[in-house]
Formats: sequence, structure tokens, C-alpha cells
Amino acid sequence: MNPKNITQNRVRWIARVSLLGFALIFGRLIQLQILDHADLLQQARTQQVKTVEVQAPRGTIFDRNGRPLAMSVPVDTVIVNPQRIPDRGVAAEILAKILGLDQDELTRRVETAFKAGRGYLVVKKHVNPEEANRLKHLNLEWVEFRPGARRYYPNGSLAAHVVGSVNHEQEGDAGLEQGLNDELQGHTGVVRMTTDVRRRGFNTEIDSAMMSGQDVRLTIDRRIQHVAERSLAKAVIDHNCKTGSLVVMNPHTGELLAVANYPTFDPNLPVQGPDDMAGRRNLAVVAPFEPGSVFKVFTIAAALETTNLTPDTVINCGRGVINLFGRIIHDHDPYSALSMADVLAKSSNIGAIQVGLRVGEQRLHEYVKRFGFGDQTGLPLPAESSGRVFRLSRWTKSSIGSVAMGHEVLSTTVQLAQGAAVVANGGLLVRPRITVAGPAAGAIRNVALVEDKGQPVRAIKPETAITMRQLMEGVVLRGTGRAARLDGYSSAGKTGSAQIYDEETKHYTHKYNASFMGFAPVANPALVVVVTLNGASKYGGAVAAPVFREVAGAALRILDVPRDLPDQLTPAAEPEQPANDVAIAELGRPMLTEPIGPKPAPPAPDPNAPVLIGPRVPDFSGKTMRAVLEESVALGLKVRFSGKGVARAQDPAAGTVIAAGEPVRVQFAR
Repeated sequence: MNPKNITQNRVRWIARVSLLGFALIFGRLIQLQILDHADLLQQARTQQVKTVEVQAPRGTIFDRNGRPLAMSVPVDTVIVNPQRIPDRGVAAEILAKILGLDQDELTRRVETAFKAGRGYLVVKKHVNPEEANRLKHLNLEWVEFRPGARRYYPNGSLAAHVVGSVNHEQEGDAGLEQGLNDELQGHTGVVRMTTDVRRRGFNTEIDSAMMSGQDVRLTIDRRIQHVAERSLAKAVIDHNCKTGSLVVMNPHTGELLAVANYPTFDPNLPVQGPDDMAGRRNLAVVAPFEPGSVFKVFTIAAALETTNLTPDTVINCGRGVINLFGRIIHDHDPYSALSMADVLAKSSNIGAIQVGLRVGEQRLHEYVKRFGFGDQTGLPLPAESSGRVFRLSRWTKSSIGSVAMGHEVLSTTVQLAQGAAVVANGGLLVRPRITVAGPAAGAIRNVALVEDKGQPVRAIKPETAITMRQLMEGVVLRGTGRAARLDGYSSAGKTGSAQIYDEETKHYTHKYNASFMGFAPVANPALVVVVTLNGASKYGGAVAAPVFREVAGAALRILDVPRDLPDQLTPAAEPEQPANDVAIAELGRPMLTEPIGPKPAPPAPDPNAPVLIGPRVPDFSGKTMRAVLEESVALGLKVRFSGKGVARAQDPAAGTVIAAGEPVRVQFAR
């Protein structure tokens, strides 16, 4: 074969091979670009593009003055790809040391994920900034940091039962965090991110925008809340009580200025178990109890509205014993007769029963409901209790006596505050509220959330409310609530000491729900304070009234409420040991048959003391100038007046025997 033919053959074979190669390449291109295009494009996107959920920060919770009570702080979540880790044992050692994890446990998790073929493993959520920075400086290509947020409570346990807490998924599991979870949590966003070979993003595209949660401003005043929690905790501990709750409320607007509970918790710490979760219940809202003698306020208010009884009407107290449809009930003191004003001031159970009988079952039940008992207040707090008010069809003949003095009914602390506000604000049932709306203060960017409470409903007449204020002031001035007197402010209220019923033994114990329900100043109340101590061994006047005094006094100063009493004003009657105010009378259960506690013996007379022959000075405290004048004329006393309003101080003190013709000085104030 000549060389020319050989060359031509070689050229032909090269051309055929080249053509075949081009055909194969062309076919491969058709396969890649047309036939397998969709699948390959999806694989490329999987490798080059990652979808990241951007967690929306929860809205901030502020107090009424713009101070944060709960906020979200940015944190990172550490994620690894087990398939790309060069040495899983070394990786686990590094991560465990920096992130404070158990190395053996982390090694097991990484190995399990690797064997399962998983390319995604969450190592630790909510890494603190120091840990994140240390890990980022190592520049490990198989470690990824996903931004997120963690809930932070800057004041620790302050208002913890109101604010609540969140779980590990950053969803509310207590308090307002749970009750307003939908408003606070916002909406998670989705971002598509194009990455390089090391999965580092360099281009992003938003699939759905993230929406931050809504900020909420509360009616709670952090300063008043602090005083309330401190005073309540001290009282519970000092008197060996089981639990306690306290509510401070503006009676005109329904705004809750403080809601305290004891024991409390730190919402920054995770729930440690069922018992810890139960301890996060807001007792002031979810735990009803028999209110006892504080309920006499509502019984007497009903009597003023529906009968011809007046504060001066004499009530037969039967020397402390009454046969109520076959049930023998004993009072704590053997009063023979008291004015209706003194029935409240001295907390006579028999007197309250007699008043309740005059009111009648139907009207008493109606007025109990008018004050809001038996219905939820509508606060956005989880598991709120409506208390308990039996239907009339479930009342027995003796139920009217039990209800009249605060038994056979259940109430929460916040419901008692709502009821007391009716008297304090002039007769309107104003629903409690815990959130406010309007222009934000300081850093609050958006506050639109508000509870729709509707218009206030008239529960009692204005004149009835004014009379009840005076009667409740008498409780503080000369009755069982003397320990609730304030410096520089007039105050009014009612004590309560309901014995706790033991469901196991079917008997009342010698432990009490000791409470005090009051407001100040009397003429124009700025706040209502209700204190409840569960499991007390003393009466409400001894253990709860001093808490009212401390909290109400501090709150009035914080709110800059003008004083209505002179700074140097000696009380008209010196405070005494609070009288018994125990109410015991639930249907079908054992009744108290003997007065509680021995009475102190009167002091022995001093044989050397001079004997005065003259009138005994009456107690003028809380009385008008006209009433003081009438009583003094009847007794033949000379009285010198100063000031205007009602009697606030006198000299000599009540009960003093004075010489004939000696004047009594009485100071009046509004």
C-alpha cells in the first residue's frame, strides 16, 4: 500500500472517531441540557441553594412606664453536617468543650446521624455570644450558625406570674406569654440563600417576609409590683403561710397596677417538672377560695339598696348565738346588739346573718352577681377561674346565712378587687384590665393591643357607694382593720378570716384564708388593694391588714397622690390587737360552737390612782361634725372643733373619764 493511501485511511479513521466522539458529546449534551435538565437543576439547587427559616423575634412586653419585662435577644443555633466532618471524634471533643456539652453523648449523636446518612444535626440551640464567637474563630467549614432569638426576662422573677414564660420552642407556656402568644410570636420568614462550596452564603432571596411579634404595654407598674411582691413574701414567710396573692387596682379604670403571688419563679430558667409548672400558676386569677368576712361588705351594700336598714339601725345579735333553721351558730364575741355600721366594723357573724335575712335569698344572690362574682373578669391570662356562686335552686334554708358572711361562695383575689372597686369608684362594675393601648412610651414602637371590656355597668347607687366607704372607713378607724391605717392618707377596708375546710377529714381546720380588702384615700380612692394569705394561723386583721398598709402607702407615694390627712395627726383611737373576724358557715359542715381564743382579762385598777367623777369620752372617729355635736350635747360635753370633714383625731382619747367641764378637742379632716 502506497504511503498516500495509508495517510488517507488514517485521516478517514480519525474523522470517523472524531465524528463519533462529537456525536457522543452532542448526545450527552442533549441528555444533560434537555432530557435530564430538570433533575440536574434540582440537584444543583440542592447543593448550591439552601432554604433558611428566619425566626421572628417575639414582641417585647413593657410595664406601664416603658420598662421592659420580657424581650427577645439574638442568639445562634450551632448545626453540623456529619457527612462532611473529617474526624467525628475530634469534632465532638471540640464542640463539647466550647459549648459545654457532654462529649460522649455528643459523639453518640454525631455517629448516629452519620450512619443514618443525615447531613443536618443541631448541636446546641441558643448559644450565648461568647461560645458562638469562640467557635466562629475556628473557621470550621462543617459548622453552620443559624440566627435566632431567645426570650430574656431582665427583672428575673418580678411579675413572673403575669408575664409568664416560654418553652424550648419559644412559645408561651404561662402568663401573658401564653395568653397573648399569637400576638407576641409574629410570623417566621423563609430566605433562599445561594452558597459556595463551603456552604457560605453570598446571595439571598426572600421567599416570605418575617414579621416580628407585636409589642405589648401592660398596666403593671414595676415599682409598685416590687413593693407588693416584697411585702407579700415577707408576710407569707413570717406567718408560716402556704401561699399568698395580692392585687393593686385602679378602681376607676380597672387597670391592674400590681399582681403578686408567692411563691414565685424565675422565667429565665426552664421548667423542671410538673411541680415547677404548677408553681407558675397565677394564684390571684386561677385559685378561688371562700372569702369569709370581707364578703360582709357586699351583704350590707345589698341591704342599703333593698331594705330600710341604715348604718344606725340596731341589729339584734342574740348575745352571739343564733338558731338558723336548726343550725346553732355562735359568734366570735357575744354581742347583744350592734348598729349595722358596727356589724361591719366589729365583723359580727350573727349581725351579718340577720342583715342577710332581711335582704332575702333572691336579692342577696342578685347583688352578689352584680358585684361580678361567679363570672370571669376576662383577663387574657390562662386558666382564669370564675369562682363559684351557686344557683338559687341549690341553696338550702341556711345558705343565706353562709353567703352573708362569705361562705358557700368562692372568689379569686382579682374578683375581690373588682368588687371593692365598685364601692371605691361610686357604684360601677369596672372590669380589670392588664394591657393598655395608645402611643408608645420611649422605645415602644407599637402598642395596639387592648382588652375590650365594654362600658362599665352600674352595680349600686352612688349614694350607697358613698355610705359603704364611710362604713368601711369605720372598720379601719375603730374595728378589726386598725392595722391598715396609713400615714397621711385616710383608708377604708374589711378584714376576713375564713377557716379552711379539710376535704379529707370533713372538718374546718385552724388555718385561715386571712385577707384584707381596702382602698385609699376614702373621699376619692386612687387604688384598691386586696391581700390574701392562705394557711395563716392568725386573723386577717393581724396578718393581711399590715401588708395593705405597707403596699398602699408605698403605691400612693409612687403615684404622687395628694395626702388628705395632716402629717402630724394622732389617731382618734390607738390601734389595738385586731378583733376576731372569723366566719365559719358552709352548708352541711361542722360549725364553730365556741368563741375562738381566750379574751384578755381587764387590767386591775390602780388603788392609788385619783378617782375622776365625770363623763366618759366617746369615740368620735369617722363621724361628721353634726354627729359629734349631737352626741356631745346629749352627754353634756364641751367640744372644741378644728378643721372640716370627719373626725380624725381627738384629745383626750376615747374611753377616758374626764372631769366635769373639761373640754374635748376634736380635729376634722377630709
